[in-house]
Amino acid sequence: MDLMGTATGMSPPESTHVLIVGGGYVGMYTALRLQRKLRRDINRGDVEITVVDPQSYMTYQPFLPEAAAGNLEPRHVVAPLRQVLPKVRILNGQVIAVDHARHRVSVRLAGAELTEDGTRELGYDLLVMAAGSISRTLPIPGLAERGIGFKTVAEAIYLRNHVLGQLDIAASTEDEALKRRALTFVFVGGGYAGVEALAELEDMACGALKYYPGLRSEDMRWVLVEATDHILPEVGPDMGRWTVEALRRRRIEVKLDTLLKSAVDGHIELSDGDSFDAGTLVWTAGVKPHPVVRAGDLPLDEKGRLKATPELTLEGLDDAFAAGDNAAVPDLTRPGELCTPNAQHAVRQAKRLADNIVATLRGRPLRPYRHAYAGSVASLGLHKGVAQVYGVKVRGRLAWFLHRTYHLSRIPTFNRKVRVLLDWTLALFFRREIVSLGALQRPREQFVLAASEGTSARTDRSRPDRQ
Repeated sequence: MDLMGTATGMSPPESTHVLIVGGGYVGMYTALRLQRKLRRDINRGDVEITVVDPQSYMTYQPFLPEAAAGNLEPRHVVAPLRQVLPKVRILNGQVIAVDHARHRVSVRLAGAELTEDGTRELGYDLLVMAAGSISRTLPIPGLAERGIGFKTVAEAIYLRNHVLGQLDIAASTEDEALKRRALTFVFVGGGYAGVEALAELEDMACGALKYYPGLRSEDMRWVLVEATDHILPEVGPDMGRWTVEALRRRRIEVKLDTLLKSAVDGHIELSDGDSFDAGTLVWTAGVKPHPVVRAGDLPLDEKGRLKATPELTLEGLDDAFAAGDNAAVPDLTRPGELCTPNAQHAVRQAKRLADNIVATLRGRPLRPYRHAYAGSVASLGLHKGVAQVYGVKVRGRLAWFLHRTYHLSRIPTFNRKVRVLLDWTLALFFRREIVSLGALQRPREQFVLAASEGTSARTDRSRPDRQ
């Protein structure tokens, strides 16, 4: 049954239903702009907008490294969809297939009563594919068992607790091999996510060592593994080389032209012949489009991305749109190339996409997406950064300030801007917290232990020899 059909009483037959698959950058910003531009239509019931996403919030990923390092409260780097989009229907679930020929998607709703095949159908008039991307992994032995990604706020929280937990292990053991293992941290991937996560967490760990008298910064080993001959390609080769030198001055090993070969049982083997045990393995070596883009009849390119036009419609379709990580969008400022899948393009594409949906509803011509890349900024820890803005190369404190200023202006809602600014202000007067809340990943552990002991006690009392 169609969830949006008249049988449910949710949507009048004459309304136009805009379905947005994904509540990330593109999904949320598209819905936010449509909510503003179509307010009267929505209030009259002429237009209905639905966002489908497994989560009820959008994560501002550029702030994940700072959240992992304790500079920002994790809740402040996410935007609650229901709070930001009061005029939009939010469905928590996963779109698992798209049948555009029938204008239907199959959805597995969170906690909903399922049909026999485990899905529900959702109809639409206009479709927006904003499913984003997932981590691109390789069949490396031990990676699935030992690795952790860095794309979600849950992963950032886990990684912070894990790193501090490794310091606790090292400070509490007399076993030198276990200590070395706990204090060895490996990050695979020299893009934004890997470099910023490593730099922020190393900075946090070094700051925390003042509370661990038995540990020194020299005891820690931080390793960045990159398959190519450079890191941070977005900031240019010169700034990339400077970043490598800056990281190495901090005793961080940067291994270029190197591959991870194995991570079985935490034993790291690299293509340069180096091998060692590590308690932490973070995988940030690229992303790929969300699998849902392949589960349907939408046009794809050779890399499995949705084939988009400059107007952000899908090739050959005038009632389906796409942008962001899951789409191959032509870059009109660089003929023959595609837009880089990053937040800068995603936010701007969402605005153009929303305007083109409005134009479609009004019967007006669509406008192409065009944005000349302004540059890139990256944080390398507290008061450290690197940037290239409009061709100007900046590093150190100024680059760090530009990073914070730019992303503060980009994070959605005034509420979140204020909360982030307050976090930074408090950090000027108080040191980072170094509490490891690793038990958050196992919230029922103590209760299960107590329950099992209670069961054992009752069993003992019921035994004849105990009476």
